[in-house]
Amino acid sequence: MSSGKDLALTHVSVLVGNQREALEFYRDAIGLEVRQDMPFGKVRWLTVGPISQPTIEFLLEVPEMVPNDGVQQGARTRIATGAQGTLIFSTDDVDATFARLKSAGVEVAQPPITQPYGVRDCGFRDPWGNHLRFSQLMP
Repeated sequence: MSSGKDLALTHVSVLVGNQREALEFYRDAIGLEVRQDMPFGKVRWLTVGPISQPTIEFLLEVPEMVPNDGVQQGARTRIATGAQGTLIFSTDDVDATFARLKSAGVEVAQPPITQPYGVRDCGFRDPWGNHLRFSQLMP
């Protein structure tokens, strides 16, 4: 029986409404690299990840990938209401990251701010309502 010490996180699902648009957003605007892109039934198994972390992949998951109709409808509702999850990235320069993403047209949720818990961070939203945070440790 596993004690859990042998476990490693490899994939995180990000619910999106359109895989082509999600690829353009996460690859071109955010700067992630494509890890896998192959047919998966009527959709694609499409993953992206940070260049500096080759062992973590974000699955750009559409509702059609969910195994049953009720859960698929729930996924569509979450996309429609923008109630999604959060991805938090670290960066060496949060202000430069903010400027780059803002100039790329990414929706700003929060400009850079120094938080009382020792980071400077900012927030954005992807086109489906997922929250993206970028943080820099402060000395």
